[in-house]
Amino acid sequence: MLRAMGSHPADGHDLIRVQGARENNLKDVSLEIPKRRLSVFTGVSGSGKSSLVFATIAAESQRMINETYSTFVQGFMPSMARPEVDHIEGITTAILVDQERMGANARSTVGTATDAHAMLRMLFSRIGEPSIGPPTAFAFNVPTRKASGVLSTEKAGGKVEKNVVQQTVYLGGMCAECEGRGTVSDLDLTQIVDESKSLVEGAILVPGYTADGWMVAPYKTVVRPDVAVRDLSEEECQDLLYGETRKVKVENVNITYEGLIPKIRKSMFSKDVDSLQPHIKAFVERAAVFAPCAACEGTRLNEAARSVRVNGKGIAEVCAMQITDAAQWVRGIDEATVAPLVANLTHLLESFVQIGLGYLSLDRPAGTLSGGEAQRTKMIRHLGSALTDVTYVFDEPTVGLHPHDIAQMNDLLVELRDKGNTVLVVEHKPETIAIADHVVDLGPGAGTGGGTVCYEGDVAGLLASDTLTGRHLGYRAALKDTVRTPTGALQVRGATRHNLLDVDVDVPLGVLCVVTGVAGSGKSSLIHGSVAGREGVVVVDQSAIKGSRRSNPATYSGLLEPIRKAFAKANGVKPALFSANSEGACAGCNGNGMIYTELGFMETVASVCEECGGRRFQAAVLELRLGGLNIAEVLDLPVAEAHAFFAAGEAKTPAAAKVLARLEDVGLGYLKLGQPLNTLSGGERQRLKLAVRMGEEGGIYVLDEPTTGLHLADVANLLALLDRLVEAGKSVIVIEHHQAVMAHADWIIDLGPGAGHDGGRVVFEGTPADLVAQRSTLTGEHLAAYVGTA
Repeated sequence: MLRAMGSHPADGHDLIRVQGARENNLKDVSLEIPKRRLSVFTGVSGSGKSSLVFATIAAESQRMINETYSTFVQGFMPSMARPEVDHIEGITTAILVDQERMGANARSTVGTATDAHAMLRMLFSRIGEPSIGPPTAFAFNVPTRKASGVLSTEKAGGKVEKNVVQQTVYLGGMCAECEGRGTVSDLDLTQIVDESKSLVEGAILVPGYTADGWMVAPYKTVVRPDVAVRDLSEEECQDLLYGETRKVKVENVNITYEGLIPKIRKSMFSKDVDSLQPHIKAFVERAAVFAPCAACEGTRLNEAARSVRVNGKGIAEVCAMQITDAAQWVRGIDEATVAPLVANLTHLLESFVQIGLGYLSLDRPAGTLSGGEAQRTKMIRHLGSALTDVTYVFDEPTVGLHPHDIAQMNDLLVELRDKGNTVLVVEHKPETIAIADHVVDLGPGAGTGGGTVCYEGDVAGLLASDTLTGRHLGYRAALKDTVRTPTGALQVRGATRHNLLDVDVDVPLGVLCVVTGVAGSGKSSLIHGSVAGREGVVVVDQSAIKGSRRSNPATYSGLLEPIRKAFAKANGVKPALFSANSEGACAGCNGNGMIYTELGFMETVASVCEECGGRRFQAAVLELRLGGLNIAEVLDLPVAEAHAFFAAGEAKTPAAAKVLARLEDVGLGYLKLGQPLNTLSGGERQRLKLAVRMGEEGGIYVLDEPTTGLHLADVANLLALLDRLVEAGKSVIVIEHHQAVMAHADWIIDLGPGAGHDGGRVVFEGTPADLVAQRSTLTGEHLAAYVGTA
């Protein structure tokens, strides 16, 4: 007879127990997290949330799962070190749903990344008219292949039956011209050759190909050098541009001749654009063009796949629809033989709409999605999963979401939990903290000032607690009594980029202007398409900062230069000794601090340099001090401590203190000076760029969601910073969803009313007070509720 419910020993393991976690800045953290519940981890940026959730719990789960694979398989996987923790028990399989961009494979689309395309292929193969074959016949990454030869089949008793196969066709849907990419790359010949000139007049426009130079000399021996290119014979033009490789004589020297186009394809266009010299990079970007494939009209599919219809639509047409429209089309299919398939596809497409991605299309390349869109797309893949009792780990899932969409995101997090899963969320937004079953607040500060658990329990207890998060959870920015008067305006006329519907708008200057609207309403299309790029406009976004693993906040901000000079002056030596990229570098690791072993067949292995212990400098350099610290110790300081260090006392360096003050102003006081740039989040990168730009005079700043990754306590600091920028004579345009920034604005431009083709219009222009008073848009309703006037 079965035991009474709940009395089985296996039912007693309801907690994830962490004891003695010391990863990064964690200070011997021990805690218990309930399973099959929604737990939210909060705290200021740099308090240790990610160190606990990602670098400890999730990392140990993945490490232990990897150890279950065979030694052969493990040889092809990255070797994961055990996290710095005494003991973890009760962990389940961890699935990370982070904000990393999705793989930018040329054939990866929203449809292929979520199985929506696989379901559509099945649907069209079953009920499409005319019937052309199996699901692979509609796959743009499967080519059609033909085979002939002898087909051998093994039979019982060791017999082998042989059949002669002639012209057997294995159907695929790939367009043969573009190989399923939808676009073909070509070169703009007008950027390569000026047809109105002859070779001696400089007809070849490629950098380095001067009219009297050695690079052009071979071409002068093949075509008439003093005749304009357009007047050359067809054979001469063909030879000039596409001539076969051969030997020609130039001034009695045999050299290899090759047509201009294949030659520059090899030397310039086949290389990574970012590795080229600036003038060559500019030329490559001018000359390389990507056009829709003429054979498939950009659909990626061959003619047979495009000819099949279901309810009057082809598979390419359905994929090109906005997902909200595609869902409506699927609901109109009434065919009993595919009813379960239609039900699953409908549920999947409705999940897109529910999660706030209904404005996308299934043929949208996966590599073009933003970090927030990529995270929500990955989330959809898990919503329909048959897995249960797993741990889902989310990194700020509300990034890029309008308040209207956050409620829908919360519903999905709850749905995952209610399927019997443990959901761990790193989050700052109070709307998501409010739905938590369990809250863990880390702090009290950032960096060395954090790393401890300040509170564990329910949301009501957090509100009553005296922690930084508890005190700010009810924080509301008030509408300003008076707003600034614009000093001018940037005119935008007839904007039609992406979903914009011939938009005319005046963006005011000399004030804090916030551009808002639901995700997909056209905010970025308007600002990045019509405002960015104009003279005097500086865009500070969350894109990656280009640089090697040696780059850090000190080098990027220009802070290291005055620090090196101060060290050199104090010790009577050269500044170059205090650069890990120059004379002071450790010889063992060349100033990297780590030894990187490239193994080719697996991920690069990094190990701490034994000679310098990861400090990057020679031992002799570390003997030289300024204010009691050596250069390695200074680079290990957080920005706030470094500011105090260089602002006064023996190490007083005004030039360094000025840069550090700007870094502190943008909320990066916890960041270490020597922290590699590739470890920064998108929000941290943006604030670092802003700190660097703040040193410039005048200009118009465009900020793209600067509150990303900011704790509630830091939002007030950001608003004060934006005010200082405006008061210094700068115009600030902010693309933002956070109601605190909207409430603090002088002017709001609201786009909508919906997303995709339901948006693309300006639905409100005016002051925040007018937006709240009218409540004519979704943003107006949410802002009114936020400021307490609803």
